[in-house]
Amino acid sequence: MRKMPARYSYGALPVLHAVMTFVAATMLSACATTGIGPVAASAVPEAESALVERAREIHQQSLVLDAHADIALPSTSKTYLGADGLSKVAPAKLRAGGVDAVIMSIAVGPGSRTTDGRALARAEADEKLAAVSNMVQQDRNLGLATSPAEIESLNASGKTVILLGFQNARSLNGQVEALDRYYAAGVRLFGLNHLGHNDFSDSSRPLYIAEKRSYEIAEEHGGLSPLGVAAVRRINALGGIIDVSQMSKAATLQATKLSRSPVIASHSNARKLSNVSRNLSDEEIDLIAKTGGVIHLAAFGAYLVDLSDPKLLAAILKVRRDAGLPDAYSYPYELYWEIPDPEKRQSFLIAMRKVIGPGSVDRLVDHIDYIVNRVGIDHVGIGSDFNHGGGVAGFVDASEAGNVTIALVKRGYSAEQIRKIWGENFLRVFRAAQNIADKRN
Repeated sequence: MRKMPARYSYGALPVLHAVMTFVAATMLSACATTGIGPVAASAVPEAESALVERAREIHQQSLVLDAHADIALPSTSKTYLGADGLSKVAPAKLRAGGVDAVIMSIAVGPGSRTTDGRALARAEADEKLAAVSNMVQQDRNLGLATSPAEIESLNASGKTVILLGFQNARSLNGQVEALDRYYAAGVRLFGLNHLGHNDFSDSSRPLYIAEKRSYEIAEEHGGLSPLGVAAVRRINALGGIIDVSQMSKAATLQATKLSRSPVIASHSNARKLSNVSRNLSDEEIDLIAKTGGVIHLAAFGAYLVDLSDPKLLAAILKVRRDAGLPDAYSYPYELYWEIPDPEKRQSFLIAMRKVIGPGSVDRLVDHIDYIVNRVGIDHVGIGSDFNHGGGVAGFVDASEAGNVTIALVKRGYSAEQIRKIWGENFLRVFRAAQNIADKRN
């Protein structure tokens, strides 16, 4: 396992402040209950320093893998990027945060299913594939991995590992065999959905049709279409991993049952804690775990927020109405892109962020706790969703990944458990997918 860069530092971030508070309170409580005299002034900083050092060592010894980040293009909105205008998973940020591997998603957005619409989707996918390929070629400290063994060997050599994912079957042009082209290009993780249904599968987020001022039907296929079923089988045969993030509930359950190897959700959260449509229900979580899969929690404030508070719901509704957006939404920011005036659009985003907050590492770990307590430590991971909305206080980009490890240590997770969360669980699923394909072939 490679050594942590010298500049790797947690700094005086919110999570560290929480750790200090936690440690201080714990020690003072211990004194009160054991009858030990007052703690020396230096003892609390020493204990806090020891906790952070332990987290640093665990982070360094783990294979830290982010299961989902988008590929930044020159056309990517600056609102998705870092404060420096660069990708949140730029190589320097990955190295600074001790992130050993990241899955870069060749994702395409929603659009028409006309010949022209599909051609645009294919062009967007090709542009992103070329961008990440060029990034790897131009940086000798990066390496593209297409197998678990390559992940481990590249990591051992000191390189930051890039893996390729795929999101939204629009770019397949209705052809299952197009999956083979992406697999040959190095893609190993395949998600059939993004915003809006497509020819393969229903989305958890039906598309809003501006001309009709209404959403498309809740379900078009009742889950997977025949094309979607064929796609799952083909991905299994190739040795790829099925990614159920953003699928409808019916499609997620069907794909998980149909797949011959475990599936993952690369960037999803627990719907029980945050009731937005793209988060996973308990039924989905249970089935993914039962079949050996992994749910990677996303550091996206709008998918972590607790929507059970009536006052918060009322405040969200007011901001949406003030912007002229529909009352109904799958997550609070939904349809901001339909606000035609750029200044009003920015005002809406600022107002909504003020209402729901930026999210936090502690709230992310709440979702991790929920999955672990429900289905076990073997079925949880982390997928940041950086460059497309991901980023919470204390984990705004890859350089702050260590703060998640601090928070996990604070919650009582062991070094073994943290290693599973950060990468070992994903590697287990990846090996299973390739082994099943090898046996078939």
